[in-house]
Amino acid sequence: MNALPLLAHRRAALGFGALAVAAAGWALLPHAGKQSAAQFIDDICSTVSRPMFASAPPVEGSGAVARPRTSVKVLSCEPLPHVPGKSVTTAIVDFPPMAYSPAHRHPGSVTAIILEGMVRSQLAGTPPGDYRTGETFFEPPGTLHLFAENPDPVKHARLVSVFVTEENCGPLVLPP
Repeated sequence: MNALPLLAHRRAALGFGALAVAAAGWALLPHAGKQSAAQFIDDICSTVSRPMFASAPPVEGSGAVARPRTSVKVLSCEPLPHVPGKSVTTAIVDFPPMAYSPAHRHPGSVTAIILEGMVRSQLAGTPPGDYRTGETFFEPPGTLHLFAENPDPVKHARLVSVFVTEENCGPLVLPP
């Protein structure tokens, strides 16, 4: 099964920008077009759309109990044949208006590409940064990610994350 038709039927859920990034990334990987990889992605995409974090702090001054959470949809997870013991996972992270993700770590390197809206993010030892559509940020393995949020009260924000982790596509988020 070709990866592009597999991704094309997800167009409504992902949006055109996410589809373009995912398709471009997929085409560069050596497994593109293998039925087993396509089936794996289809299985994950049909079952995974979960909150990334269990809780979020209240919005200051709003009287709300908790802020909305981010959600993650894994698009692909494949071993890197030229880097034994490592895999690459690509996921879409959705930030509803005012969504917040608390402190966490990732077990491997992460590159985030903002597809829509603006995401405010801060890594330990760095000032907070505001990242807009088309901009990227990088997280070295194990770095404490103090927070990520969509500060907009109306618009969604979305990013694609590319994780390079241990093989078998283990957990993507670790506790602080």
